[in-house]
Amino acid sequence: MTRRIIVTGGAIIRDHAGRILLQRRSDYGDWGLPGGGMEAGEQIEETMIREVREETGLEVNAYELAAIYTGERMEYTYPDGNEVVFVMFLFHVTTTDLTGRMAADHRTLLFEDEQRESLQLVFHSLEEIDLAVINQVQQPVFIDLMQGKTALLRN
Repeated sequence: MTRRIIVTGGAIIRDHAGRILLQRRSDYGDWGLPGGGMEAGEQIEETMIREVREETGLEVNAYELAAIYTGERMEYTYPDGNEVVFVMFLFHVTTTDLTGRMAADHRTLLFEDEQRESLQLVFHSLEEIDLAVINQVQQPVFIDLMQGKTALLRN
């Protein structure tokens, strides 16, 4: 079976308390950062902005490149047996005001996306995040965030 390379753009979105927005995806039920695959003709920043809008309803106001993940840690086999290698571009993102967008718990972002990709959108502090529920490919991202790693290229 041939492995495909998939280029993705993802967002690290923080609320006023510094918590990170996690998305529980409908396709696998695990948690991760909002983001997704690049479409032909897109710039990687456009991919991230489009995916954030589609999956969270938020508009990106400003962003800066946080990290690029490649290599062995980005290999993944889907449940159907397809093998891929991700090249993941992550951005620190500033979004629109969250006023009126949050549930009474002040953690849950209220949004229902058209494609129903997002089952839940919840802000978590790094200390609260259980790596066991994070998507396998994104686990290295959260480990690095927890360890305070800041190198641009990570493999």
